[in-house]
Amino acid sequence: MSEVASPERTVTPTAPKVGFVSLGCPKALTDSELILTQLSAEGYQTAKTFEGADLVIVNTCGFIDDAVKESLDTIGEALAENGRVIVTGCLGAKTGDQGGNLVRQMHPSVLAVTGPHATQEVMDAVHANLPKPHDPFIDLVPNTFGVAGLKLTPRHYAYLKISEGCNHRCTFCIIPSMRGDLVSRPVGDVLSEAKALFEGGVKELLVISQDTSAYGVDVKYRTGFWDGKPVKTRMLELVRTLGEIAEPYGAWVRLHYVYPYPSVDEIIPLMASGLVLPYLDVPLQHSHPDVLKRMKRPASGEKNLERIARWRETCPELVIRSTFIAGFPGETEQEFEHLLDFIREAEIDRAGCFAYSPVEGATANDIPGMLPEAEREARRARFMEVAEAVSIAKLQKRIGSTMQVLVDSAPALGRKGGVGRTYADAPEIDGTVRLLPPEKISKTMKVGEFTRARIVGAEGHDLIALPV
Repeated sequence: MSEVASPERTVTPTAPKVGFVSLGCPKALTDSELILTQLSAEGYQTAKTFEGADLVIVNTCGFIDDAVKESLDTIGEALAENGRVIVTGCLGAKTGDQGGNLVRQMHPSVLAVTGPHATQEVMDAVHANLPKPHDPFIDLVPNTFGVAGLKLTPRHYAYLKISEGCNHRCTFCIIPSMRGDLVSRPVGDVLSEAKALFEGGVKELLVISQDTSAYGVDVKYRTGFWDGKPVKTRMLELVRTLGEIAEPYGAWVRLHYVYPYPSVDEIIPLMASGLVLPYLDVPLQHSHPDVLKRMKRPASGEKNLERIARWRETCPELVIRSTFIAGFPGETEQEFEHLLDFIREAEIDRAGCFAYSPVEGATANDIPGMLPEAEREARRARFMEVAEAVSIAKLQKRIGSTMQVLVDSAPALGRKGGVGRTYADAPEIDGTVRLLPPEKISKTMKVGEFTRARIVGAEGHDLIALPV
């Protein structure tokens, strides 16, 4: 889903205007936020339309074929409506059929092309094509979160990227070829950004990376400093400290892209104690050991059922979301049935599934036994049928309970109801809570605040609740 970014700010009428489109995952979104922060710091204005901009920046995604098409189409649209376009992001690092840059091949008239996490290169291209008006200090930029900069998310939640790149070489994935090996951010910088976000009113911090569990591996878990105290550059210490920073603000900390390494066991007690949300986004991809070997996944899968059971013993409220691939090359009917059994037995709360897509450059394309597209899609549909049944059964168990809900929408101060999320729901990827109009006339709700609500029903992936 694309969005022309337009953070509000007061500028002079002569300020040059930049249109900005951010595509792809939350990691790309944080790259966009860095670029927008720098643009705003230098006095550029953001335009709401392509036509109203002096130039347009498109931050692209290049992971799967549909994302490549969306990115190329968006670049074409920006060129047609504006003509002056700078391209950045994962697609910018992709090679075309003839060996050259894919974006340049398809759209030779773009002003510049960079790869992902390339803020300075993007700014250099902007300066070359649209000179900057002035250069104030970054903390004078209005509507920012101080050192955390501008954000494209609603003001009450924000993504916190803790590292870039990935050391794994999964056969279906080309991200390391675009984003490189793991590079962990200094722990002090991460914690300072988190503190600035909480101070600015963020009530939900979503920790993201390519592999959150591997945080600090590249720097051998060296000790950093924050607030005058030593903190190890490691997932356990990072998560514990984030929870401690969030606590006085009553804010949530939510963990994404957590590979199921044994070290994750140490995080579960922090969830059981309420320091961080009892929610894990674990990219399992499959359950059968042979399929996982063909995928070259870092975890074999043989112990995942046992591990999940242990996690739930320690923290019964734990919610697990995951993504899977159906129809991977060589996947037999027996291996696929193994995956369906796993979903039922592990009781994965929220599961997404992709039919295998032969992404150009992925080594999985060379694995024997490519299934016909119709069969891949059929297996995806069968998977979702089972996953949805598991999810709906778990939602039904919540009826009658009272839960804390973070309000995302509340027209007329919530007197007409609203929309929110529980700890079990990450924004945009999980379900929501439809909040009914409160019974008490005095009860109001505001976006970005928490409310207690009694769950009275379930609809598909969503809950219905009455504010109390």
